Amino acid sequence: MFTKIWEAHVVESLDAATELVRIDRHFLHDLSGPFSMKALDDQGLACRSPEQTFAIPDHGVSTAPDRASAAGGGGPLLDVLRHYCAKFGIALFELSGEDQGIVHVTVPELGLALPGLTIVCGDSHTSTQGGLGALAWGVGNTEITQVLATQALILDRPRTMRVRLEGTLAPGVSAKDVALALIARDGTDGAAGHALELAGSAVRAMSVEGRMTLCNLALEFGARFAFVAPDQSTFAFLRGRRYAPTGSAWEEAERAWRDLVSDDGAPFDRESTLAVSDLAPQVTWGTSPAHTIPIDGVVPDPNSAPTSEAAAAWREALAYMDLSAGSPLAGLPVQHVFLGSCTNSRLEDLAEAAGIVSGRRVAAGVRAWVVPGSQRVKKEAEAAGLAQVFIDAGFEWREPGCSMCIAMNGDSVPAGERCVSTSNRNFMGRQGPGSRTHLASPASAAAAAIAGCITDPRRFGTD
Repeated sequence: MFTKIWEAHVVESLDAATELVRIDRHFLHDLSGPFSMKALDDQGLACRSPEQTFAIPDHGVSTAPDRASAAGGGGPLLDVLRHYCAKFGIALFELSGEDQGIVHVTVPELGLALPGLTIVCGDSHTSTQGGLGALAWGVGNTEITQVLATQALILDRPRTMRVRLEGTLAPGVSAKDVALALIARDGTDGAAGHALELAGSAVRAMSVEGRMTLCNLALEFGARFAFVAPDQSTFAFLRGRRYAPTGSAWEEAERAWRDLVSDDGAPFDRESTLAVSDLAPQVTWGTSPAHTIPIDGVVPDPNSAPTSEAAAAWREALAYMDLSAGSPLAGLPVQHVFLGSCTNSRLEDLAEAAGIVSGRRVAAGVRAWVVPGSQRVKKEAEAAGLAQVFIDAGFEWREPGCSMCIAMNGDSVPAGERCVSTSNRNFMGRQGPGSRTHLASPASAAAAAIAGCITDPRRFGTD
């Protein structure tokens, strides 16, 4: 699959390993986009393909419920983004508009990510779009400017890897748990330097939303690219989306997409399998997604680490997280719960959490937030009654944006306090200086909010 997409986009081979690759679509956000657009302008250059470039403010925007009255809630970088989008003729999904949201949530909702496309964005977790069968990856500021100017990038062809996820997920276990278990098993460099295809019976049974969660977290697995071959679930998800093909163009596109699979016997540089049927909900104990255990497990002893370097990292993580080897995570008090981020803020994620929350109240002393991934998710959740479930339970229902995932605009966890978060990174200070983050699924986060401590969501019943 990877080879088919890559070779269809090679403009020129520069040497045995390096190629000039055409980029189909390019997404900008308010944190990195303004600097790269200014660099383009400073060189006297224009945007080569403004019709294939889209800007979506999400990183620095306020998620406060009253952000519309707070100077637009976007800050000075959004003003710069507006200026250059107008100058270069780039579509901007305004903060007040119906299409605003976290870029990795809004893009698939609109059908801007399609199977077989090459997609870049100045954000690490652009690989999320691989859940739709796209070849998508994050780029730095210099590369953003290059794509704006040329609609192409010089890249080294990566090695290929396939991970098969086999079995049937038990009730209460989600794609987030699978991804964390995989990273825990193989490490944050488990797919380093590879284009990663996720396959197997468990992947086929997942929703497109679940596949996007897997591809989102593949970055924490070290993958450069991560993707799932498109199938009927993909086509059903995309049909009727605003930017998806229509009529005869749709029929032609679907025929082409059906060929975007790895042929029988296709070689991979590496392959592995993870059996998922016996997985329990997962939660991190340390400062890396690899520091993951089953929610009913105990914190590992650094003396059991596979290397001396890992042992040192474990000891440092234990000290930062104020935990002791051999102690259970279940029952550990938490002060914050964050339901959001590009990993787990889609309607399916909110429904999963609402199933735990319904008819219950947030525990005393817990600050619990729900930050929908897009305006569309927000409106659909409100129409379906999910928002009211959270509000009645004592959650704060906020506006779309990256929020507490990156501790912007005061959306942060105070030093020394714990947060169960549905986001994707838990390094020291990620959610605020001195904050302590435990990554988990929407169900586990919701359960923590209700119980006031890390707890197995299965105790509340899951279907």
